[in-house]
Amino acid sequence: MSTVHRMNLVNHFLIAMPSMQDDTFGRSVIYVCEHNEHGALGLIINKPGGINMDDLFERVDLPLTRGDLKTQPVFHGGPVQTERGFVLHDPVTADGLASDETIYASTLAVPGGLEMTTSRDVLEAMSSGAGPRRASIMLGYSAWGAGQLEDEIVENTWLTVDADASLIFDVPVPQRYERALALLGLQAWTLVSHAGHA
Repeated sequence: MSTVHRMNLVNHFLIAMPSMQDDTFGRSVIYVCEHNEHGALGLIINKPGGINMDDLFERVDLPLTRGDLKTQPVFHGGPVQTERGFVLHDPVTADGLASDETIYASTLAVPGGLEMTTSRDVLEAMSSGAGPRRASIMLGYSAWGAGQLEDEIVENTWLTVDADASLIFDVPVPQRYERALALLGLQAWTLVSHAGHA
């Protein structure tokens, strides 16, 4: 059975339905970086992985001079390639930046949204006090094969909404799930199919 691919969720959030019990994806909010006929790739933005940016930079032998980043958590971006780092950041423009700071070796520009960089040079820029103004680091990513994400949405596994970068960078981590639902005008308790009775 072939699925006609009409859904494009690039620069959207996937919000796990409250009924999802999965350890990795339960109550997760995922920023979709790529979505095409071959599948989809996204990064979980609300599951801290147990270390902060200062720890991560120490592990890769780079000093982190930016105080605004030191205590930020490094997130568990998903179950695939969990040893690999992904930096989700504001688009880097030439405004006020030296030209060598504007281009990283491996960056995916998300149409209409953020940029995702996987090369070490973005960490080196951040280490020296430069780099993107707002950045979040994930270890690992989430992936779906061709048509898989569409099927999961049809099965009511995920809600979708246009991404809002301020939710990624400005909202405290414990509030991100509820705030993502609020973008749809929803609250978690209104979506629970089997409500308990006191």
